[in-house]
Amino acid sequence: MQSGKPFFLWRHLNKLRWLSLSIVMAMLILIPYLHLYQTYTAAHAYDLLAPSEKRIYDVMEYLTAPFTSDPAEDLDALKGTTWSGTFWGLKLSDPLAPLSQMAAGLSFYWPFILTALIPVVLTALFGRFFCGWICPANLIYELNSNFAAWLRWAGFRIGDRRFDLRIKYGVLLLGLILSAATGSVIVAAVYPPVIVGREIYYGVALAGFGAGAVFFLGTLLFDLFVARRGFCRYLCPGGALYSLLGRYRLVRIRRIVETCNDCNKCNVVCEFGLDPLHDNFGQECTNCAACIAICPTDAMTFTLRLTDYPVQGPGHLGRHYRREGGPDYRDAAE
Repeated sequence: MQSGKPFFLWRHLNKLRWLSLSIVMAMLILIPYLHLYQTYTAAHAYDLLAPSEKRIYDVMEYLTAPFTSDPAEDLDALKGTTWSGTFWGLKLSDPLAPLSQMAAGLSFYWPFILTALIPVVLTALFGRFFCGWICPANLIYELNSNFAAWLRWAGFRIGDRRFDLRIKYGVLLLGLILSAATGSVIVAAVYPPVIVGREIYYGVALAGFGAGAVFFLGTLLFDLFVARRGFCRYLCPGGALYSLLGRYRLVRIRRIVETCNDCNKCNVVCEFGLDPLHDNFGQECTNCAACIAICPTDAMTFTLRLTDYPVQGPGHLGRHYRREGGPDYRDAAE
């Protein structure tokens, strides 16, 4: 029999995801410039600014003039990074931020903990969505994956080793233990979205970069020459936390076996090395919708379910199913 096709907009979600990642990155670049402009305005020292600083002032004044008449005060509405920030009065934090702060301080600070409530609830609903839809490092990592594909086409050997996915949970635990032992938020030094936001701020506000830029470059090289998306899959402490929080996510992708032709494109496109073709998404899935976008037979869709569907066997439009003489093969093909 023929199963119904997925909602047509699902195929375009991956484009929306790229837009979301680009907007987040643009905001991380904009916020330091807004902070500089706010500082210049509060100091009332335009005539004392260097030519480059005056250019920043003029551009920011042009961009913000339609929205505010008092930038020294009003621009406080947009502060911070994806680690922790204020967005028009709403305070939000990456769940790893209050967790690591609790470990470092060996105490609970409820106002900070509550800033992670919305991300935690969204993760319980959509799983590891932060990694796929918001993380600014992910935008760079995916571009790095495209670069890796180009290098492979050019004849260079690209790393594709596989490691135990549980390593990142050990990294998370070790980071929290070291935070508790030292009183410092250790995980922030190795967490890519924090590093990206921090290094962008350094580059804009201080005209230089810190050691985090070197570390982040190392993760890109690790992904290129050791393991595809290796840092996110095997080492990222934030990825570990989001995977745990989203293990029983409500919204997940499933394969429509009746319209699947076993082409394997879903497995090839998956950045996290999952196995959609055999109904194996698991808690690592970011709901990025790349497999939905590439499927030629519309055999991927979203569903509301707390666990993945059990393995459904070969697709009814595939050779293996036809070879076995599946009873629904002719109906599925029609």
